Order: sequence, then structure tokens, then C-alpha cells
Amino acid sequence: MPERTSVIASSSGLHARPAAIFADAAAGLDVEVTIALAGTPEDEALDASSILSLMTLGAGNGDTVVLRAEGPGAEAALEKLAVLLETDLDAQ
Repeated sequence: MPERTSVIASSSGLHARPAAIFADAAAGLDVEVTIALAGTPEDEALDASSILSLMTLGAGNGDTVVLRAEGPGAEAALEKLAVLLETDLDAQ
């Protein structure tokens, strides 16, 4: 299963606006994507398209997260989502 590690750039972390933007992007993909704080067991990863899951994750500015996806287009999906995480979405 492809995975990608990213560092959260938004000053508020994955809360409110950044979480909504990220969840919408993940929901619009043809693959299911999970997200977890780095070091978290794979079976505790959360649905990346769920704003509630993202808020529960508690990822703050500078935290490292791991994205995982499976299926056709997984690599491209992870790249797109990693770019979002590495962008300050509070400024958009």
C-alpha cells in the first residue's frame, strides 16, 4: 500500500478550515485514503475524507502525518493530498 509522509503547514493544524479543505479534497478522489500521526499503528489510521476524523486526529502545525491509499491512482492521490498538507491552508 503506497504511503506518503507530510508535515502539517497550516498554523492551526488540521482544524476547522484546513480540515474542511483537506476532507473535501480526499472525498473527491477515486481511492480511499487514511491518515494517522506518524508513529501511530496502521490499524489506528482514520478516514481522511471525514472532517470529524481529521479534527479528532489532533494534528497541529509541524506534526508529521502518514497518508495511505490503495488502488489505481493511489500515488497521484497521495501526492495531491500531501501538497495540501504542506500548504498553509489558513491563508487561503
